[in-house]
Amino acid sequence: MTSTNATGRDQSGVTPLEFRETLGRFASGVTIITATDGQTRRGMTASAFVSVSLTPPLILVSVDHRAHMYQLLSEESVTHFGVNVLSSTQKHLSDHFAGRPGPEDAVPWFAHEGLPLIGGSVAQLVCRKQQVIEAGDHTLYLGFVEYSRYTDDDPLVYFRGQYHELV
Repeated sequence: MTSTNATGRDQSGVTPLEFRETLGRFASGVTIITATDGQTRRGMTASAFVSVSLTPPLILVSVDHRAHMYQLLSEESVTHFGVNVLSSTQKHLSDHFAGRPGPEDAVPWFAHEGLPLIGGSVAQLVCRKQQVIEAGDHTLYLGFVEYSRYTDDDPLVYFRGQYHELV
């Protein structure tokens, strides 16, 4: 049985395809979330990233439960994660960490106090897990920003399922 609200609309909401196509109209930067358990270094392409608060400095990332990053960030011993905002020249890295890997040795890894980050990014944030929020088929990780750095390079932009550059 399907329930409806007062307007007669199905409460199950829009279809996943309709939702994805609609949200694809929102231009966003492209990030790679990075973390390690001390042995395994992982990265995951994510466009579901948002700043939450300036004081205190908080950000939020959304991670699908099917992602390897979800398993890593779920570990209690993993207390920090990185957010790397990709530059317009780093489309290949977005593809690499979105499941279309190229050569691992082409990833410009570097470490900040043991946390893996991506070199050449427009910006990097080092975040301490502040709060973990279950949300449907994703988990939201609220991160307290302990360190940041940035450049004035142009970012990689994602819109309607394609990469773009600022012009």
